[in-house]
Amino acid sequence: MPLFRQIEPTLDRERQRNKKRRNEWTQDGDNDNPSTLVGLCLQSLAENMKEMWVKDYAQKYMDQYFFRHVMGPFSLLPAELLEELLCILSSRNLLTRAALHLLLLPQLTCLSLASACSLVNANLCSLIQIRCQNLQSLDLSGAQNVSSSMLCELLGGLHRLTSLSLAGTLCDQKVISVVARQFPKLKHLDVSRCLHLPPAGLLSLGCREEPNKMPEKILSSLLALDIRLADSESDAVAAVAFLLLGLPKLQRLAIEGLGQACVLIQNKNFEVTEEFTSREGVLSLKDLWFERIREDCLKNSSLQRTDGAGSLTLEEKIDEWLSLEESQSDEVRQKDRDDGELNRCIGISEEGYVKDGRRCRNYNGRETMTTCLRDVQGVTLDTLDAVGKICPDLCALSLDCLQHNAENEDNADSFQQATVLARGLGRFSGQLRCLSLQFGGLLSDLVPALQAAGSHLLSLTLEGIKADGHAPLLELIRACPRLTSLTIHLDPPSTNLEEDDGNVEEEEEVAEEDIFPTLPCIPHLRSLTLNFSMDEQQMKPPLCWRSLKGVLWALIRGASLLQKLSLIAVPCRLDPVFKLVLNHPAKPVGALDSPPLQCLKSVSLNRSDITMDTVVHIVNTCMRMTTLDLSGCWAMTLANITKLQRKAKRRRHTLQITWT
Repeated sequence: MPLFRQIEPTLDRERQRNKKRRNEWTQDGDNDNPSTLVGLCLQSLAENMKEMWVKDYAQKYMDQYFFRHVMGPFSLLPAELLEELLCILSSRNLLTRAALHLLLLPQLTCLSLASACSLVNANLCSLIQIRCQNLQSLDLSGAQNVSSSMLCELLGGLHRLTSLSLAGTLCDQKVISVVARQFPKLKHLDVSRCLHLPPAGLLSLGCREEPNKMPEKILSSLLALDIRLADSESDAVAAVAFLLLGLPKLQRLAIEGLGQACVLIQNKNFEVTEEFTSREGVLSLKDLWFERIREDCLKNSSLQRTDGAGSLTLEEKIDEWLSLEESQSDEVRQKDRDDGELNRCIGISEEGYVKDGRRCRNYNGRETMTTCLRDVQGVTLDTLDAVGKICPDLCALSLDCLQHNAENEDNADSFQQATVLARGLGRFSGQLRCLSLQFGGLLSDLVPALQAAGSHLLSLTLEGIKADGHAPLLELIRACPRLTSLTIHLDPPSTNLEEDDGNVEEEEEVAEEDIFPTLPCIPHLRSLTLNFSMDEQQMKPPLCWRSLKGVLWALIRGASLLQKLSLIAVPCRLDPVFKLVLNHPAKPVGALDSPPLQCLKSVSLNRSDITMDTVVHIVNTCMRMTTLDLSGCWAMTLANITKLQRKAKRRRHTLQITWT
């Protein structure tokens, strides 16, 4: 019996409490500078946790006793403060097993142990199950020390979960069965990187609980990338199609084979999956598809009562058809009449045939089932058209164009793929907010596709791109002016290498001063990553792209709100870039009236050409910076790093410097 109980908070009270906590704890996103007395107290607790608050418990009790409940010193703290304290300890790598023993309390509603996954074991899971039965969100990502049977036991004692992350754990089909049975109100599930879980192991999430009733599952987010491979590709596609049909509330789905599953549903080629569904003991995709269409029709407000006095509505006819009290012969006759009327209402043509004593139908009409998906991962270029038809409301898309004709690296083929991509993305013009592309062609070929996607993109990630000059980068900036996050992994130019001549560069800098103010920018950018590919055996990249200086200046100087900056193996010197950013009075077109680099917190300049003087200038300017990565910067010496560390000790914000 619990030693004390806590009144369950109402939904409105919980929302107000979380909003108040966010407003009080931080101002302007500065987590290292708490603005309230509560924030200062939590920070002090976190810093003194090991030496004061858990020292007595760790020395005398932790390994000798197993306490079902611990009274004090944190048992009287409300849930929001406990959760915030756990968050601070995790973010600063201060969370220990003893601290967890004292902080696992009944009032917790949210628990994330992803950053301390090595601490999660069977004993800790037992404590969570006993003490934290009010949990609504649990994240055990990376916990490799907990068996699947222990996960089943743990989840069996938690009845209120709406969000669960088991990414990178030993989760298997048995765990998913417990999740499907135990948590019908689960909204978010992450099982990515679970190598013991095949795609077929997810089928129980979409299975019906009653014979003639669609599942009342409200799962809206399912992440299952990099799980165990299926026995065959067709089985994986069939499993994904089953999830699409069986989980009508899905808004976010990340799984391999998603695009092929959309093609299968669009073409209604369900016959090829009958062996798989029969082997797994689940409803056939054809019947599941028809049930989904029927449910959609019943929810459609356009369906009106039929003409004639005393006639039944379509919903009443379907209910009558689904009635189990009628005789089998009456059921078959009623089904034929109602299916015919339903098909006419939704525009499905039918071709009848007799199989196993019952009348079956091939559904080959023009009507296409649509989903509520808004965020998808696992799409290839050749399936983009089908995804657009099945998922018309997409706002976030992750697309792999490398898988399509991967062996052909001809630029002409790259241009053709870019044309197909532009046509496919044009379907979502104006509605896409997040886009991730793996594209093996030239950046200039990709720019039209980005223009077709619309100017409302907030996040853009490009991988495998081949650079071909600074003009396409400027066109990219013009095409995506609202970005808050930009990540580009690209190959530097391999031809027209330029020799590094300081005098020539100085002359060009003077000549370009009049050009820079005409360059475009991304004013609301908060995260910028430019990662240039480089042979690991090389000490430094060839400085072959001096004209990149103007693009870098426009991106960095025009983004006054920038918080994270990563420039990896940049093929040009960074000293002139930051000299212009920090000293040049000009601004790009559309830039905010704010000084540069004032919000910068994290900087990574791995394997780039930068000197000590420039780094010191950056550190002195960026007073909020907490991490600085100079790994592989050949111009930096141990004496330079030691000097930087001495300067960092006098800063208000702790600065962590990495250098090898």
